[in-house]
Amino acid sequence: MSIVTKGGDQGMTALMYNRRVPKCDPRVEAYGAVDELNAAIGLARAAAQPGPLRDNLEATQRDLVRLMGELATAVDDLPRYVEDGHTLVTSVMTSSLDKWIAKLEAAKVSAKGWAMPGANPTSAALDFARTVCRRAERRACGLQEAGQLHNPEIVVYLNRLSDLLWLLARWVEAKQP
Repeated sequence: MSIVTKGGDQGMTALMYNRRVPKCDPRVEAYGAVDELNAAIGLARAAAQPGPLRDNLEATQRDLVRLMGELATAVDDLPRYVEDGHTLVTSVMTSSLDKWIAKLEAAKVSAKGWAMPGANPTSAALDFARTVCRRAERRACGLQEAGQLHNPEIVVYLNRLSDLLWLLARWVEAKQP
C-alpha cells in the first residue's frame, strides 16, 4: 500500500475510526502539535549523550504517542477507543514527570530567570521542544475551552512536560557548558 492515498487532497483528514474532519479542525491542530513535539523531543534525544536522559526522552515519546491517539479520537468515539484496548492519559504519567522534575530540582537545577537557548546542541533542542510543547498545550486548552477535551489530564501532562523540558535544558547546560 502506498503512502499516497489522495484522501487528504480536498483538505479533509480522518480521525480515529474514520470520522472525517477538515485538516484545520482544532482536534487535528492539537494532535498535530503533539506530533511536532514528539519530533522535537526526538531531535533532543538524538543530540543527547547515550544514557538516562536519552532513555527517559524516548519513554516520554511513547507517552506522547498515547496522548496523540487520545486527541485523534472524537469525544463520541472514546468509549470505543478504550474498548479497543487503548489507554488514556493518566495522572500516573504526570506523576512520573513530577518525579523527574523533583530529581532535577534536588540536583540544584534552577528554574529562576530567563534562559538564552543555544548553549549547546542538546540544550537548544530541549528548549525548542519546550516551545513546541507550550504550543501543543495551547491547542489542547483550546479543545478544552470548546468542550471537546474530555480528559483534563492532557493539559496537566503537557504543562508539566514543558516545565521538565525547561529544567532539562538548564541541567544539560550545567553539565556541558
